[in-house]
Amino acid sequence: MSKAQQLVDIFSSMYGDDPRTISKDEIKSVAKENNIKSLYRILNANNIAENGEYNFPPLAGPHAHKKFAPKVIAPKATPKVVAPSPAPTASLIVDSDGFEHNLTPARDDLFVPFGNFRTVRDVIKSKQFYPIFITGLSGNGKTYMVEQACAATKREVIRVNFTVETDEDDLIGGFRLVNGDTKFFKGPVIKAMEKGAVLLCDEIDLANPAKVMCLQSILEGKGYFIKKTGEYITPAHGFTVVATANTKGKGSDDGRFIGTNILNEAFLERYPITCEQEYPSPAIERKILDKVADSVGVNDDDYLQKLVDWADIIRKTFMDGGVDEIISTRRLVHIIKAFAIFGDRMTAIEMCTNRFDEETKLAFRDLYTKLDDKIETDENNSSEDLDI
Repeated sequence: MSKAQQLVDIFSSMYGDDPRTISKDEIKSVAKENNIKSLYRILNANNIAENGEYNFPPLAGPHAHKKFAPKVIAPKATPKVVAPSPAPTASLIVDSDGFEHNLTPARDDLFVPFGNFRTVRDVIKSKQFYPIFITGLSGNGKTYMVEQACAATKREVIRVNFTVETDEDDLIGGFRLVNGDTKFFKGPVIKAMEKGAVLLCDEIDLANPAKVMCLQSILEGKGYFIKKTGEYITPAHGFTVVATANTKGKGSDDGRFIGTNILNEAFLERYPITCEQEYPSPAIERKILDKVADSVGVNDDDYLQKLVDWADIIRKTFMDGGVDEIISTRRLVHIIKAFAIFGDRMTAIEMCTNRFDEETKLAFRDLYTKLDDKIETDENNSSEDLDI
């Protein structure tokens, strides 16, 4: 057997006898691997295809190199048909990552029950559908109370923070583009319904009333028909809604809660009860500050009590219309943590009251100096040269 025929046989074993084309580089590579130098049977002018490659099996015979050998014209290669890319498809399969794990809040050892905690806890514990609207000034623990009520009753809660941009797509769900496909993702409201969890609508009065009317039927305890998928969602046992707000859905006339809106009356009417959350009493607030102080290593009972008395006077003055601002429980916690860092009573108060206008912050600081006779000593110490 000639070397040329041996090369043809090698390619036949590789590709069979079905017509095809082979590149020059591939032919030379196979020949080199098999120590074959005669390539005439394949590499000849009569065997060249239109695309510059060589036909296989060879079209020319053993005498094709002679001058008058008939020229064999290779058939035109059939154009390769490229299949069109599949068009994006709409899938109703939902990626539920972030919802399947346990959503029950952890108990916080710093929490001190007060105000409407028992009411909220009992409603959540009952697992009845009974929406609650909680209103109150900022920083008095409305959201914190709901989360800890869920922790105490071992109930899952899905919290949604509302803004003026929150709409049906954010709440119910919508289509998202994933790896070229369009998939429908269920929103937090639908997930809470399916899981029988507590839906916490935080700062509900910041919402655009027209954009949250999709919650109407849900606030009646009924199922929800998802228009985009045709799926009907029936709420699981235990599902309920709790909303928190700084106003009662009537807007903020004094401008203290800028951005709050007047909510639709039919929307508000679907909440059976409204809880008015006040700031804790001085005794309860002292317990709260004691726990916070212990957690950050502050051991100054005198300072804690003076902060409680100071905040109580300011709140009473606020209710009487004497001042336009208030010291919240949250701000007292900020002051305790600042004191743990800086170690100076007045420095902690000054840094945590800088958010108020000039007149208000000076009035607040002046009031505190009248309550705390140690401030003068602290000021003298703070004026000493710094030890760097």
